[in-house]
Amino acid sequence: MYETLGDKALSTAVHIANSETVIAAYTDDNPSLVLQAYAERFREETGAEFVVIGNEKGIRLAHPDYWKIGQAMVGGDNDPALKEGESYISRAEGTRGESLRGKTAVRSEDGEVIGVVSVGFLIQDVHAAIWQRIGLLGIITLVIVSIAAIGSLQLSRSIRKDMYGLEPFQIAGMYDERQATLAAIREGVIAVDADALITTLNDSAKKLLGISGDVIGKPIDKIIEGAQIQKVLSEKKAEYNRELTMRGRVYIVNREPIIRNAHVRGAVCTFRDKTEMIEMANTLSDIKKYSDDLRAQNHEFTNKLYAISGYLHLGFYEKAERYIEEETTRHDEQGEVLATSIKDATVQAILMGKAGRASELKVTLRVDPTSHLDPLPDHMGSSQIISIIGNVIDNALEAALVKEVPQVTVFITDIGDDVVFEISDNGNGLPSSLYDTTKRGFSTKGRSRGFGLSIVEELVSHFEGWFEHHSLPEGGSLFSIYLPKTLRRESDD
Repeated sequence: MYETLGDKALSTAVHIANSETVIAAYTDDNPSLVLQAYAERFREETGAEFVVIGNEKGIRLAHPDYWKIGQAMVGGDNDPALKEGESYISRAEGTRGESLRGKTAVRSEDGEVIGVVSVGFLIQDVHAAIWQRIGLLGIITLVIVSIAAIGSLQLSRSIRKDMYGLEPFQIAGMYDERQATLAAIREGVIAVDADALITTLNDSAKKLLGISGDVIGKPIDKIIEGAQIQKVLSEKKAEYNRELTMRGRVYIVNREPIIRNAHVRGAVCTFRDKTEMIEMANTLSDIKKYSDDLRAQNHEFTNKLYAISGYLHLGFYEKAERYIEEETTRHDEQGEVLATSIKDATVQAILMGKAGRASELKVTLRVDPTSHLDPLPDHMGSSQIISIIGNVIDNALEAALVKEVPQVTVFITDIGDDVVFEISDNGNGLPSSLYDTTKRGFSTKGRSRGFGLSIVEELVSHFEGWFEHHSLPEGGSLFSIYLPKTLRRESDD
């Protein structure tokens, strides 16, 4: 502020000193008549406190207070201008108080110093101007701060609304919980935005779907074939329990849109391996079947003991002896076939269990003596094999019950590239529509049935095998199961 006013005072003084009017007035008999009016005009135009013009001796020729004309200039700061002809800024005490002055010499046409011009601003006016500016700046600052505060408050409310009124630490806690939840979920979880670009996926999804590398920000359709997420985003409708086949495996997919304010913000997909679900269900079913088979064996054995006890109590010793021999012979024959021809422990166990079930149902279950089976390959899991053989044998046992002498025959061989299971019965044969036989829910035995053969077909397909079934000319039905010893996908790898 001081520097600005000092420069202004000096530039005004130089302008006045170089004016032809001022220089010419010095040669008049009464120069004050011209210089006074000239000085006052500039004082009013510049807003200076005073414009004083003096002669070569420092006597005033023009002054705002006209009665001071003819008196000596005060302040003691004229010598550099009058003696040296310099132009400068000074600060001195005058008749009107301390002031900031711009001074310069007045030169004649010959360059001789003939006077001095002094333009000044009072220091107190400078202070007042400074405080005025400070006040103005304060008001402007207050207005700006107020506007900023109101804007910040509105922005804060908007942000809190978007964040459901949560504080930052709450959001951080929810993020940690979200990450832990995603890590704990065994299902594959993938979230996308409104453009179907992947925003989130958990480790289970990477492992389950065979995803590697960083896929965040990439289109889900390029990562997962047949994801069909665009349909959910466009129709805004969820889809549940849809099947998706990818890389030779079947997944159960749920798709849920993320909707806010009637606009779709994205979607979440969950993936479950259908094969694992089937295996879990089959394992539970097999446990129940084992329990039933054990109960059947126990029940049948108890009945035989009662029969032997009855023969002995009545004195029919020869009948008791003959009955024991028959049961021993039949048991030995079956046991010999299983022990010598069937080397796989899982198949042995399921056949022994089903033999007990057949005995309880009064159905003859016979294992073909020409059967042969070495231990099954490692890729054939015990639970899947139990489910395949168990379901087909159960179906055959029930089908044979319509005959007076119900019979079921099991033939097994692993000669060649496949393991072959053939189960035949002497029932009424298959229905006319063979396609419906393995359709989920189809059954001729009533409601809530018809799942066994459909499970068998799914498991056989998983092992890259095939499942055949047809009626026999002499009556009854034959089910044939072919399971490759080596999976094609393993050979490709």
